[in-house]
Amino acid sequence: MSIFLETDRLVLRQFTAADVDNIFELDSDPDVMRFINGGLPTPRAEIQNDILPNWLRYYARSDGYGFWAAIEKSTGDFLGWFHFRPPHGGGVNEVELGYRLRKSAWNKGYATEGSRALIDKGFTELGAQRVVAGTAIDNLGSRRVMEKSGLTLVGTVWQSRPDVFDGLRLPVVEYALTRADWELHR
Repeated sequence: MSIFLETDRLVLRQFTAADVDNIFELDSDPDVMRFINGGLPTPRAEIQNDILPNWLRYYARSDGYGFWAAIEKSTGDFLGWFHFRPPHGGGVNEVELGYRLRKSAWNKGYATEGSRALIDKGFTELGAQRVVAGTAIDNLGSRRVMEKSGLTLVGTVWQSRPDVFDGLRLPVVEYALTRADWELHR
């Protein structure tokens, strides 16, 4: 097991091929997937053949970015995942934060704890200058995590998702934290 980061209650480790069932179980919960795709499960074959291999490719780059399995230290249970990576079409030194946790881990501070640790690592070790995150406008739980992690609301954009939600354009809120603001509030 290659550990990327530890917090008081979490271990963030590299994914392995053995995590297919963990991801499948997570993505099979309609409540977990509600703001991702309206609550639809991700097919196991898609996780095994597309999603997980894509995540595993990040580790070969050795740049400190990627997807990380979130493990509860006290039990060894898989709680979900975090990603910390350059965003698609993002600027230089900009990093996107994301997370998806099991419902049993909600409202216990795990998402905030993992997010803060990744943000700190990004600014202190990885050279990040700005961290960004986004979610559906009505995903109040995720928005609270972003705010508790130090990010502030930047604005709202309309996102087209032709693959889900029958192609509807949906409002997505964007949050961000600059290195200068992080240093000011440390």
